[in-house]
Amino acid sequence: MRSVYINEFGSIDNLEIRELPDPPPPAGTQVLVRVRSAGLNRADLLQARGLYPPPAGYSPNIPGLEFAGEVTSVGSDVASWKSGDRVFGITAGEAQAEFITSDDTLLAKIPDRFSFAEAAAVPEAFITAHDAIFTLGNLQKDESLLIHAVGSGVGLAALQLAKEKGAFVIGTSRTSQKLDRCRAFGLDEGMAIGNNVDFAEQVKEATIGKGVDVILDLVGAAYFPQNLASLAVKGYLVLVGLTSGASAEFNLGIALQKRLKIIGTMLRGRSIEEKADALKKFTDEVIPLFENGSISPNLDRVYPFEQVREAYQYLASNVSFGKVVIEF
Repeated sequence: MRSVYINEFGSIDNLEIRELPDPPPPAGTQVLVRVRSAGLNRADLLQARGLYPPPAGYSPNIPGLEFAGEVTSVGSDVASWKSGDRVFGITAGEAQAEFITSDDTLLAKIPDRFSFAEAAAVPEAFITAHDAIFTLGNLQKDESLLIHAVGSGVGLAALQLAKEKGAFVIGTSRTSQKLDRCRAFGLDEGMAIGNNVDFAEQVKEATIGKGVDVILDLVGAAYFPQNLASLAVKGYLVLVGLTSGASAEFNLGIALQKRLKIIGTMLRGRSIEEKADALKKFTDEVIPLFENGSISPNLDRVYPFEQVREAYQYLASNVSFGKVVIEF
């Protein structure tokens, strides 16, 4: 099989396409999938630099956390899938190759209206967003949500899901152009943030002094003090990304006074059982919204896998609006 391969850690320029042995036949609850498209994530950029290795059992040289394709064969204990089924799913690594072996509980049926490229733009972003704002953040109808990096794949997914729920959504971005585009997805209030990180007062004005009920933070340390100031009493801060760093000064007094809940989350490091639980909730609650057209994949650009370096460079440029996908 052909695979994206990190020849040497440190730079996107070290990505190449390699011929590797096909996976062995699936056994037990395993499913072998012929990958047609694979989504790119910032975790892949970090892995290429050698900063975010996958869990044990996955090659550090083959990136990829999400995929869409066709089932080619199944293990003896699999009853839910058969050869030819169109599926998409999440994995801890190795999705950017022509074949991948998955546990049967980590797959979902692709809606008939989706191409493989559209489907590959869904799993990591929408499962992460759904799990973060509803399962962990407990966002309710008529509550307020602040999304940092709202124009990203996860940010746009959270925006669509929250608006479908009936929430009031505030979004931040480093460019006003992305905020303008997010308004087409229902964004209620947009805030462009430059080098001077100062948004708490604007959040309070937008929420008539209350503060937001939930924050989905894809940025990290630089926003942490302002996040605490922006939250309402009994608010939730759900930390997903660390693009601005991992260390921040923490005023415990604010957390105590407001009785805040600060939650860190990531899909990659979870057990199969935990991932399966998140995927089941996604299947039950989100896929019907795709099927009836209430929400849509956030697909920005599609590259042939031979242009994987260009695809990674585009994602790294921070110009993308939504998801970048490669096709095999």
